[in-house]
Amino acid sequence: MPELPEVETIKRVLEPQVKSQKISDITANRTDIIAYPSAEIFCEKIKDQTISAMDRRGKFLIILLESGDKIILHLRMTGCLLVTMHDDPQEKHTHIIFHLSNGSELRFSDTRRFGRFWYIQSHEEDTYSGISRLGLEPFDKNLSAGYLEKKFSRCKKTVKGCLLDQSVVAGIGNIYSDEILFRAKVCPSRPANSLSGCEWERLSAAISECMAFFIEKNAITPEEYLETKGQDYRNTPFLQVYGHDGENCPVCGEILCRTVIGGRSSVYCPGCQGNL
Repeated sequence: MPELPEVETIKRVLEPQVKSQKISDITANRTDIIAYPSAEIFCEKIKDQTISAMDRRGKFLIILLESGDKIILHLRMTGCLLVTMHDDPQEKHTHIIFHLSNGSELRFSDTRRFGRFWYIQSHEEDTYSGISRLGLEPFDKNLSAGYLEKKFSRCKKTVKGCLLDQSVVAGIGNIYSDEILFRAKVCPSRPANSLSGCEWERLSAAISECMAFFIEKNAITPEEYLETKGQDYRNTPFLQVYGHDGENCPVCGEILCRTVIGGRSSVYCPGCQGNL
């Protein structure tokens, strides 16, 4: 599943291409991916509206319309959003096409069909998509050691599990939780209530530093993004531990270990982060 750095990359690539474009028509090949409202109302309300900008909240993409309405999208596991010319061949499993006034198309494809769209009018409260339940963004000035300690210091859950809690910090998934914990020198299986004040400080700093680092490293041109069909833009060479179990730690040389925490694979360094 794309995590915050990937979703931010998509937003930065696509926004200049769709900004100020009118949605002249919509083709909905699969209506079941429209979660709210009905597919008929979704298409009717969006047609002839103009895109003013794109935004991101956690792992959600948001298409802002000049009317104040917005289209919210969660890519889930395999969702992909591309801007193409109208005569370009469609990707397999293309479910929704927004036909734009300049002749281009904003296309959404999704092999596993877990991705979802919501249309929220300007006067509506969004009680549908789940955005209202998200916690702080990794770059929020209020995301401090004190904030994390207040949320988790009495929690017996593993610190890895805490980082995946979207109601506290939005946008962190399995990949970057490993990278954050490695940077903070905290073992992923540690109960959150066992962390010291210094460890909370390191963890809060690592969250913003790590996410900013990977957003920078994920930078890609629109041409490169389209060429790879939006599927191969992660700069995995920059991952320090995730996917590297059995290899030497890039810092201390110890062998990186893999374990399963809460059903999720986790890679860590027993030298830098301590043993389970």
